[in-house]
Amino acid sequence: MDFNSGSGGGGGGNELHNNQFYQCEENKPLLGEMSEGNNNTKLGAGPCKRTLHHCSSSGMRYKLLHEGDIQVCVVKHPRTFLSKILTSKFLRRWEPHHLTLTESSLTSATPTGYMETSLSYSSIEDLQLLSWDNAPKYCVQLSFPGGTVLLQAANSYLRDQWFHSLQWKKKIYKYRKVLNNPSRWDVVLKEIRALVDMALTSPLQDESIHQAPLHIISTLLAENSNLSTQDHENIIVAIAPLLENNHPPPDLCEFFCKHCRERPRSMVVIEVFTPVVQRILKHNMDFGKCPRLRLFTQEYILALNELNAGMEVVKKFVHSMHGPTGQCPHPRVLPNLVAVCLAAIYSCYEEFINSRDNSPSLKEIRNGCQQQNDRKPPMPLRLLRPEPPTPPATLLPVSGNPSPPHEILVELERNNNSANARRKGGPSGGDSEPNLIDCLLVSPAVNTLSIQLPAQADRVLGCFALILKMLSDYDDWRPALASLLSHLHCRELKYVIQRFAEDPRQEVHSCLLSVRSGKDGWFQLYSPGGVACDDDGELFASMVHILMGSCYKTKKFLLSLAENKLGPCMLLALRGNQTMVEILCLMLEYNIIENKDTQLQIISTLESTQVGLRMYEQLCDRQRELKELQRKGGPTRLTLPSKSTDADLARLLSSGSFGNLENLSLAFTNVTSACAEQLIKLPSLKQLNLWSTQFGDAGLRLLSEHLACLQVLNLCETPVTDAGLLALSSMKSLCSLNMNSTKLTADTYEDLKVILPYNSCQMQMYTE
Repeated sequence: MDFNSGSGGGGGGNELHNNQFYQCEENKPLLGEMSEGNNNTKLGAGPCKRTLHHCSSSGMRYKLLHEGDIQVCVVKHPRTFLSKILTSKFLRRWEPHHLTLTESSLTSATPTGYMETSLSYSSIEDLQLLSWDNAPKYCVQLSFPGGTVLLQAANSYLRDQWFHSLQWKKKIYKYRKVLNNPSRWDVVLKEIRALVDMALTSPLQDESIHQAPLHIISTLLAENSNLSTQDHENIIVAIAPLLENNHPPPDLCEFFCKHCRERPRSMVVIEVFTPVVQRILKHNMDFGKCPRLRLFTQEYILALNELNAGMEVVKKFVHSMHGPTGQCPHPRVLPNLVAVCLAAIYSCYEEFINSRDNSPSLKEIRNGCQQQNDRKPPMPLRLLRPEPPTPPATLLPVSGNPSPPHEILVELERNNNSANARRKGGPSGGDSEPNLIDCLLVSPAVNTLSIQLPAQADRVLGCFALILKMLSDYDDWRPALASLLSHLHCRELKYVIQRFAEDPRQEVHSCLLSVRSGKDGWFQLYSPGGVACDDDGELFASMVHILMGSCYKTKKFLLSLAENKLGPCMLLALRGNQTMVEILCLMLEYNIIENKDTQLQIISTLESTQVGLRMYEQLCDRQRELKELQRKGGPTRLTLPSKSTDADLARLLSSGSFGNLENLSLAFTNVTSACAEQLIKLPSLKQLNLWSTQFGDAGLRLLSEHLACLQVLNLCETPVTDAGLLALSSMKSLCSLNMNSTKLTADTYEDLKVILPYNSCQMQMYTE
């Protein structure tokens, strides 16, 4: 807590006596049994078991003082009768000073009088609260050779704050001097334990109380790099209690990284580093400012992967970060884990990428190197799929039996205007369009370069790619993960993208599409002919299936497919893919394709397979029935009885001719959004009454795409929301809209007033 050092602190001090501070939480084993087999070790076992320090749960806590105003009096030790009289309390005088507690001394902002010279902490022999009879109130006594310094505060709380702050500064100064010049390491270890105990039991509540010892120890380790492994582990175990509630400083992170690399199977990694890494991942972390914390987390995960049960241990760690419930209680865990994984994956390609774009690598920057001028000019780069043999069932090799290194193909793009023109499939010289399937099969002229990753980079890549796969298996993490990985592509992420393509939630599978013009998304990358397609378009087909099943702008999506991906759709339909056959049929049914030659190509493609021929015949039958209904005529007005259902409406519309129906009332019936599939088959419908039905947003979206002639729509007392009502903005013929007793908000109401046109009959909107 942050307390003021002003004169009003006394009352606050009395109130704080009733509070409780530092409720220390005992850490329990987090990963269970982390390794099996030859290790013969379990969590909680071994020589480096952590000792948990429990802080006092009650008592006063103080903020560490760095400076403040106080009254100062210096009393010299009396040597004669006259000096004794001069130092008596009747002749003693007090001086106001603004004192600063530096790292080595107590200094005044106005170095005059008693505080003309700084008072070094090393010269203070004793420090205690003043306890003389009839002594001045609220004083701290500092004894030094030849005299005493009295500091008088305004109240008891400020006095105690000065006392504990001075005591802390004096002790930390002593430990810094002792540990900066170590002689015997058994003594050093003892001093470190005492320093840690002092920090844990101090009544001062300040971040620096725990950080100062960690910085002292990190300096000690940096200056004594030749310590034995046992000394390393003893020091780590000694400072473990401080790390339970504090991030390690950068120098200490370097030491921890080294230990993870050199001793990955050490129980220190499991027992001590696990809670530290968990704390890092659970907190709001800016790895850009703290890159060594991210590197330490990477090295820790790689150390877990070195155990006999490698990835099983990593999986348990990821599960411990998520928690046993369906919803992770820590919102920062996922973005921090993703940042760690992506940085590790990038590091595998870092040297190659930096060698191409003429920029120094991180290793060169750390070594102080400047940009190299003799590098070759960069060329456009795309990582292509490798073609290794089919991997075994296990995703990663067991430690000690590494698989052959991956060979990555890199495509160096060359300008080829003729190939680009052919791929566009546009008309040439007024002739008909070329065959789109032939255009798809045209391969651009490219040069390929084979890049071989080192074995260590291959293991790193496999480990962190598998962690991303684990993250995608958690339902609550998948929406944010899809956004964080948006359009990132490497072959190891295909499983993750497949999970996104299978998720029915729109916030997940909408990330499959491109979000910026000129920037390909996964939908483009995995289409046949795309840079990442290695499965004959199966993943692309599953993407199209999920997007068509939930995309509220079905017609717009079909138009996009027809403009950009008609060739891949026809190619997959030619191979018998049912989803693509349905897509081509919908394009014909909704009149998406205007070019007659292209329509004939689509029909030829459908007739080339049995499933396509069957669906095309069904489409033709529906078209003939619709024309027949319109030819026969029928009623122009129709009202369904109350309590009618979707099935009743479908049965009625299929029993006769309703091609001329202009006015339909479904008020007070039990119809839902599902009946929209029947309503869009009424081409002449102009007035629709849905008062007090269960017709919702999904139905509105379908109506907005197909009933372009609708003029009057009554949605009174329906469950529609802003999302569905905004879809009506495309209905340019709408002139009367009743939204009374709906969940319409004021903002959406204003938007609709602007978007929907005002014709000669002034559009009406009825709201509450």
